[in-house]
Amino acid sequence: MLDAAENASPVEAVEAVTRELGVALRARSIAFLIADLSGRALVRLAQVPLDGAGEGRRRDGGEAATVMPFDGGPAEQALRTQTVQVVARPDGWMVLAPVTDRGEAIGLLEMTLPDEPAPQVLEEIARTAHVLAYVVIANRRYTDLFEWGQRTTLFTLSGEIQRRLLPGSFTCEGSAFTLSGWLEPAASIGGDTFDYSLARDVLHFSVTDAMGHGVASALTATLGVGSLRNSRRRGVGLTGQADAANTDVAEHAGVSGSYVTAVLGRLDLRTGVCALLNAGHVPPLLVRDGDTRALSLPANFPLGMFAEADYRAGEVTLRPGDRLVVVTDGMRERNAASLDLPTMLRSITGLHPREAVRALADAVLEVSGPTLADDATLFILDWHGGHSEDRRTSAGADQARASTALPD
Repeated sequence: MLDAAENASPVEAVEAVTRELGVALRARSIAFLIADLSGRALVRLAQVPLDGAGEGRRRDGGEAATVMPFDGGPAEQALRTQTVQVVARPDGWMVLAPVTDRGEAIGLLEMTLPDEPAPQVLEEIARTAHVLAYVVIANRRYTDLFEWGQRTTLFTLSGEIQRRLLPGSFTCEGSAFTLSGWLEPAASIGGDTFDYSLARDVLHFSVTDAMGHGVASALTATLGVGSLRNSRRRGVGLTGQADAANTDVAEHAGVSGSYVTAVLGRLDLRTGVCALLNAGHVPPLLVRDGDTRALSLPANFPLGMFAEADYRAGEVTLRPGDRLVVVTDGMRERNAASLDLPTMLRSITGLHPREAVRALADAVLEVSGPTLADDATLFILDWHGGHSEDRRTSAGADQARASTALPD
């Protein structure tokens, strides 16, 4: 299968891999469903009929994609619970297997088999779906196909800029932690971002909100995120990162008075000690033992507001079972302020962070949507402890935490 992927063009790599699997299992059809960027649908991006239908067809250079909104059915359950689903159909047995890597739910592998699959066949399909995740990750560097398939709505220029500032994966699972971020964009992009980077014994993360809307806000956000990444990659500490970003935004932002609010974090994976710096941002929240409280941190000016500002950080020692939550003011403004965030956070403590951020985003849309006045961004970090211990995974997902209960 890997040879097939390497020999094919990046655009056809997924089809090449799925075709190999389909032939080996005598499948009638096989398809790759990619997760839509909205988090509320799947998109059938590549379908390979293997029963003779479509033989001899030629590509005309066009691509086809079928949007499949979540409806609570087997496809949604397979993706959200990270479990293989088997469904009896008139034309055979449909198998839906998560395509996942380190907790990032990339999509599903869907196939129709003539006979009910045995347990060992399902295990092989699950393993192949995991391989398919690596094929997608490797080949999406070379083509817009996968990004195009994930976009069911057109992006504005500011939206395109903002998209490039986000991490390549919104979810990451480690032995000691699980994290996930989500950005629900406003009609006019509000300049929100989240970011993270994992070192050997340290996890860096940030949530930022650039002043204003549209392209100007997206460009200010680019300055802030670019500066933070640059200093982080040079080994600069948390306050040094804030100092550098403050200077860079103040010096280079094209709009007078531009600034970026931010929460910067540095988590020691060996001890659970988390340094946090709040630069004029909504205070982070800690969910511990069923209680939710805002963390009291030293007050700092937003990045870029005053070029000579000094920055101070605070810290909290996380305990196993703690959940750290960082949001932007789009979660608290206007109608969104009616959302009882502490109560909501307590009600979803059992959800994997990947599902928790989407549940919160859905709640904000319910009270403020369908069009938001400001970006609403969320970042959730669960602390498990036990750094460097082996994870218990199956086909790319941490099985100790993947199949948590879904909200009604």
